[in-house]
Amino acid sequence: MQDRPHRSALYIPGSKDRALDKARSLPVDVILFDLEDAVAPDAKVAARDTLFAALADGGYGSRLRIVRINGLDTAWGAADAAAVAAMDCDGVLLPKVNGPEDVDALAALVPELPIWAMMETPQGVLNAARIAAHPRMAGFVLGTNDLAKDLNSRGRAVLATSLQLCLLAAKAAGIVALDGVYNAFKDEDGLQAECTEGRDMGFDGKTLIHPAQVAITNAAFGPTADEIDLARRQIAAFEAAGAEGQGVAVVDGRIVENLHIVTARATLAKADAIAALESA
Repeated sequence: MQDRPHRSALYIPGSKDRALDKARSLPVDVILFDLEDAVAPDAKVAARDTLFAALADGGYGSRLRIVRINGLDTAWGAADAAAVAAMDCDGVLLPKVNGPEDVDALAALVPELPIWAMMETPQGVLNAARIAAHPRMAGFVLGTNDLAKDLNSRGRAVLATSLQLCLLAAKAAGIVALDGVYNAFKDEDGLQAECTEGRDMGFDGKTLIHPAQVAITNAAFGPTADEIDLARRQIAAFEAAGAEGQGVAVVDGRIVENLHIVTARATLAKADAIAALESA
């Protein structure tokens, strides 16, 4: 799962044929087909059939297809899970995961698909390490709006502890971690700043609410030309130093050790994976 890019993850309502069709042409890495918040209560049952048909029709290419169901404590959750188990998708996303027992409950209903967790409650954040360690867990999606509501907090800065706890848990378990949404979809500068912060923290990508946010997010979470160039020069310098019996090299006045080469090779691998995804 970690070998492929997860830069941009766009929510698409599972009830809207037009949106489902448009998603086939958008340059996103992940599509989060939503049966929960984006679907009105009176449309939730019909949305299952609409989404099933869209996925059966295909056309989504190499985009990762993840379906967010309603919570298992709602009137729709169990039936959503049963429907998703038969869909042509790559994973199922469970909202408001509070602990590994919630993952157990979904795993019993969806025996084959990888499971993703919405991390959007205080209890879930406090149990992040246990949730991430679940053998069926493939990734975390941060639900920053719901988390801020439960914390009665204002502003992203005060969510830093929650973001970092979830990120630490995901990295320790080797699963994907996607940052929360940026609500002001017309504010490109604000989105850029939040993407930069999320990437610098270590998130693999960001969840989005509008196609207009895709280009900025893809650029922010992909390696830049300068980073690719530096990675190549570090590898070349380190290999040259090794041929001379040296354990370290120097590039641009900075020491380059083996740990930097691990990062450099990961940067090049990510660039190659992005190029392959975009050319597919």
